[in-house]
Formats: sequence, structure tokens, C-alpha cells
Amino acid sequence: MAAASLSFIIGILGNVISLLVFASPIRTFRRIIAEKSTENFKSLPYISTLLSTSLWTFYGFLKPGGLLIMTVNGAGTVLQFIYNTLFIIFATKEKKIKSLIALGVLNIGFVGAVIAVTLLAIHGSLPITVVGFVCATLTIFMYASPLTAMRTVIKMKSVKYMPFFLSLFLFLNAGVWSVYSVLVKDYFMGVPNGIGFVLGSTQLILYTIYKDKPKPIKSMDKTLQKLKRLRVML
Repeated sequence: MAAASLSFIIGILGNVISLLVFASPIRTFRRIIAEKSTENFKSLPYISTLLSTSLWTFYGFLKPGGLLIMTVNGAGTVLQFIYNTLFIIFATKEKKIKSLIALGVLNIGFVGAVIAVTLLAIHGSLPITVVGFVCATLTIFMYASPLTAMRTVIKMKSVKYMPFFLSLFLFLNAGVWSVYSVLVKDYFMGVPNGIGFVLGSTQLILYTIYKDKPKPIKSMDKTLQKLKRLRVML
């Protein structure tokens, strides 16, 4: 009974943190609306997150006691749908077409196929296993996506391209859901969030190491300016 109460409290905390993560692009879309342009922003992060939240919502629906999983991902699905709609409204014609194709293939075709197969062709407890495996794989890819940013931080010795609060919330999100997964013994949630916790910790460590480092680009610019001055003097 105590374990069930603790898992419920941890699940509520996970819901709050996940909502903060899902709400993090609001500032970006305020800018898009104000400028009436998507500028250089890409739609893929919002499309892939919509795919993930949609399938996790379905997983929570299938899983006994999965209400907390279903509610938070359901809210995330609504937010991601709004983000994708706004992106398409303000995107260029080329971006609109690419986004609509990706949404059609991933969020209608793939999600529809997973739901149809698990409900119509698979029976017993296997549907939860199939959907859980798909969700876990998608979540691992989501948490692995900042690896490029981490490589850039190490290469440039600058945290300019690593948003601190997003990294922090992803770290907290992975940590809380890892604890929740242990309490409810859900390995499909535990494995990807455990990996996310490790990667989130690495991001915060990198941020701590490089946050006060001088920006190499400016240092390089100063060196080039000195060389130009020497050339003039010679």
C-alpha cells in the first residue's frame, strides 16, 4: 500500500515535470507567431515528439494502472498538435509540404498501423509488450538526440548551443520516471528513462565544465585581428 502511494506521488511529480518539458517550446512559438515565420526552426522535433506522446498515451490506455502515463502524454499530444499546426501555418510552402508528409507518414500512418495491429491482430498481454517496445525505442532516440549538441559543446568549448533549462528538465524528467518505473516494475519506461538520466547528467556536467570557458570563436577573431595588424605594420 505504501509503495502504491509512493508511486502515485512520484507519478504526479513526473506529470508536472513532463508538462514543463512539453511547454518549453512555447517561447519559440511566440516568436514564430510574432514574426509570422518559422525562420530556421525545424519541424522534425515537434513531429517526433507528437509521435512519441501519441504512442505513450496509447500505452497508458492499454496498461492496467496506466492513468498517470496516459494523462501526461495525452496533454503532451495536445500541445505537440498545437505546435505542429502553428508551424505549418507560418512555414514556407516547401516546409509545409515536408511537414505534412512527415506528419502523414509518422503520426497518421505509423501510429494508425501500431494501434490497428495491436488491437486487431495481437491478443492477450502481447499488445502492451509490442507498444511498450516501440515507445521505449522512440524515447531512447529522443534522449539520444542531444548527442550532437554535446559534441558541439566539446568541440567549441562553449554551451551556447545547449539550452540549460531544457537540459535540466529532461534530466529531472528522466530521473523521476526512472524511479516511478522501478516502483511499478515497468521496464519499458525504466530502460529509456535510465538512459535519459545518464545522458542528462552528462549534459549538465558538460554545462558545468564549459559554462565559464572563453568562446573560441571570439578568441580566434582576436588572433586574426592581431595577425592583420602585424601584416599592416610589416
